[in-house]
Amino acid sequence: MENYLKKVKLAKRGDVDAFAELYAEVYEGMYRFALYTLRNTSDAEDAVSDAVTDAFASIRKLRTEEAFKGWIFRILSNKCKDKLREYTRKNEELKEDIPETEPETGVAECVMIRSTFFELEDEERLIISMHRFAGYTSREIAEILHMNENTVRSKESRGLKKMAGKLDNMKI
Repeated sequence: MENYLKKVKLAKRGDVDAFAELYAEVYEGMYRFALYTLRNTSDAEDAVSDAVTDAFASIRKLRTEEAFKGWIFRILSNKCKDKLREYTRKNEELKEDIPETEPETGVAECVMIRSTFFELEDEERLIISMHRFAGYTSREIAEILHMNENTVRSKESRGLKKMAGKLDNMKI
């Protein structure tokens, strides 16, 4: 842990190698998170790349070294959210060209689920994504976000219940 915090301090001072080492430690989880969120390898790679670029450009603004992982995942979460908004706009444009007699293909359901997911509070969305998409355990998420492990599980449960309730109301 001490070595990790030292790398973050060095990265905050502009050390490119230290930042690259930190990135190497979180890349797999970030990519998995983006891939499961976006369901497209190219878009997932772009989102991770954009998030890392933004993180490197603004790492000096990071308040505490311990918050690095949670901070970079929040940046990635926002990049994925932007991509999903693009999907929604593209989907709306496509719907205009689809004849009314064509049967539903499941695209609408997917858009509703993603839309409902992104209506959650940022923290709930981040916890659910880190657990369900990136494969982090509750304990790991608690360490990254500096929370109690039970709080992480509670917030995840609450977020999933909110989604289920909204989706039930939509009658998917």
